[in-house]
Amino acid sequence: MVSLWRTVNNIRRGGWSYWWRNLQYIGDAKYGALKGTDQFGNKYYENLNPEEEVPGRHRWVDFAQHDFNATQVPPEWHSWLSHIRKDPPSEDPVVQNLTPPWKTPWVENLTGTRGAFKTYNTAAPKIQAWTPKPTSRGSDARA
Repeated sequence: MVSLWRTVNNIRRGGWSYWWRNLQYIGDAKYGALKGTDQFGNKYYENLNPEEEVPGRHRWVDFAQHDFNATQVPPEWHSWLSHIRKDPPSEDPVVQNLTPPWKTPWVENLTGTRGAFKTYNTAAPKIQAWTPKPTSRGSDARA
C-alpha cells in the first residue's frame, strides 16, 4: 500500500514524469538509486531506506521496452534482483573478472514474437487437399 507521504516524497525527488512512468509501468511510486544498466537498456534501482520500501521489494528493474517480460533480464542482474548476490554486476569484481570473453551475449526468449524459431517440414504431406479440375465447356452441350 502506498502512503500519501511516500507518494509526495517520491514526486518531489524524481519529478512528475518519473513518478507517472513508474506508476504506469511497475504500478508503484518508487524512487531509488540507479545501480546500473544492461545491454537491453534496462535500468536497475535500489532503495535501502527501510521506512519507504518493504524488505525484499527494495530492488527493481525499469524495462526499456514497452512489451516486457522476465527473459529480458540477464542472469547477472537476475541474481542481484533475487538477492543471490549482494553487489550489482556493475560493482561486483567477481562478475566483472570472471566473465569469459567467449561467452555469447544474453538473448531474450523470443517465443510468441516474429523472431521466434520455427521449424519447417520437408516430408510430403500425408493428406492432399482436393482441388477441382476445371474443364472447358463446349458449345454443343446445350444445342
